[in-house]
Amino acid sequence: METRKMDKLNIETSLLGFGCMRFPTTADGEIDESEAERMLDTAIAAGVNYIDTAYPYHNGKSELLVGKVLKKYDRNSFYLATKLPVWLVHTVEDVDRLLDEQLHKLQTDHIDFYLMHAMDKAHWEQMKEIGCIERLEKLREAGKIKYIGFSFHDKYETFEEIIEARDWDFCQIQLNYMDTREQAGLKGYELAASKGIPLVIMEPVKGGSLAVFAEDIMDKFHKLDADASAASFALRWVGSLPGVKVILSGMSTMEQVDDNLKTFGSFKPLTGEEEKTISQVTEILRSRVQNGCTGCRYCMPCPAGVDIPGCFASWNTYHMYQNYNVVKWRWEQALGEGKQAKNCIKCGRCEQVCPQKLSIRQDLEKTQADLDKKEMVL
Repeated sequence: METRKMDKLNIETSLLGFGCMRFPTTADGEIDESEAERMLDTAIAAGVNYIDTAYPYHNGKSELLVGKVLKKYDRNSFYLATKLPVWLVHTVEDVDRLLDEQLHKLQTDHIDFYLMHAMDKAHWEQMKEIGCIERLEKLREAGKIKYIGFSFHDKYETFEEIIEARDWDFCQIQLNYMDTREQAGLKGYELAASKGIPLVIMEPVKGGSLAVFAEDIMDKFHKLDADASAASFALRWVGSLPGVKVILSGMSTMEQVDDNLKTFGSFKPLTGEEEKTISQVTEILRSRVQNGCTGCRYCMPCPAGVDIPGCFASWNTYHMYQNYNVVKWRWEQALGEGKQAKNCIKCGRCEQVCPQKLSIRQDLEKTQADLDKKEMVL
């Protein structure tokens, strides 16, 4: 199992981390505990020593299962990461209460890697105001946590502000070969790495989007290695960055566990030819974008309640990956009936202020028509 040294913390972690957000589930939506335990056991036996969960995963039940499974292992044989749900923190007392609840669920007396979860500008300001970091420092002194960090979902400028605010033990960002300019992105990676802050990477396969492609793209990967999965190339792209110390994979099946163990059991950084192929794949995917919406939101609010940038993000992503499942949650849940393109009343106000001069009304019609098909367009 490939390992990486976190020089700042003087510890060594497996490059592959087990993300416990996407455990297999039963027909009623509950965690398939026996299969999830088998997957964790298999990964740990192969050398995975970084286990990542969080308060809200699987409706709060991920921590319970992780605690149950890890209880049978020597506590010094693995690193446990979980996250403070900052949206539930309104006072410093909440920090103590939530951490104690998590320690109880995880059946442990300490958390190795404790993150302020899903930090953005608003939550950062709130955590500063209530003195969250100072409280976390006290909890570290008490031995309840070892390393303090944060996971991040916002613009680079906010990431820069947070990363410069203190000497963080580590941080967690989203990064993959399609998202180099999203959120913290490669620029954020480079900033953290330059400061010697260990990086934990989430969404290396972009929620599974980089695991299944149309035949033209799969052929490119198969020409490089007929036995390697598309997901393995995405993981190796991230692992080829020297500042990356842990790559989280939210594994849902034993097949994914086995494939990841194959990738990290004899890890190899990308070759020049492989990097070139991934650049070609990136260009192909981006060429499928249907319109040039930048998400500036000058068109908002829409008088009919349509989330115009959200609709176009779903539409463009659908065509990029040619797979409805990639946008299913965003389209059906995050947007839902009320914010979908079909509610457009064609008033034209959006087109009057659009900096990109998009044909918004026409494109919203196309968006609804395409996504109503609910099919793969491979």
